[in-house]
Amino acid sequence: MRSNIIRTFKNNGGQLHMAEAIKKGVTRYMLYSLRDEGVLEQISRGIFRLAEMPPLSNPDLATIALRSSKAVICLTSALSFHNITTQIPHEVSIALPRISHTPRIEFPPIQVHRYNDASYQAGIEKYRTDGVVLKVYNPEKTLADCFKFRNVIGMDIVLEALKLYRTRMDFKANKILEYAKINRVEKIIHPYLEMMI
Repeated sequence: MRSNIIRTFKNNGGQLHMAEAIKKGVTRYMLYSLRDEGVLEQISRGIFRLAEMPPLSNPDLATIALRSSKAVICLTSALSFHNITTQIPHEVSIALPRISHTPRIEFPPIQVHRYNDASYQAGIEKYRTDGVVLKVYNPEKTLADCFKFRNVIGMDIVLEALKLYRTRMDFKANKILEYAKINRVEKIIHPYLEMMI
């Protein structure tokens, strides 16, 4: 029985949400029993992973990905992911559709931003990290979002990100403008892009 459970976890990247494990025939009792024996570790409420796996490189983002399939890493958290900020986010910024359930996540602390459908769906990239698929807005969409939420995150952070993007990445002004149109901040962002070119 124990070897079957371990095999089930291995077949699913080494970690499972409790609901998924139960669907695969693993009872709550077995999960908690294996956790208490040190075979599994509980990384968040309802999320278990094999203790033998290497440590998570980014446990906060992995937890978000496992807890909410709709969450997209955005704003300063996405800037940090793409290495175009010097800021260290104290909470994970996530984008959710306007009409959607807010996930109950005790840790890490999250900051939820509601996006309309067009803005929510634009610019999502998927990365596999720590055995989970993580959704993050691409750098150009992230910059457009930062201009949209400039009063929330601070214009100094937005301008620093734009400068770091220019020096560290392939500068795609047209792509940024494309996302700025979706966010209705094209007129605001345009002069800043012109200065960078």
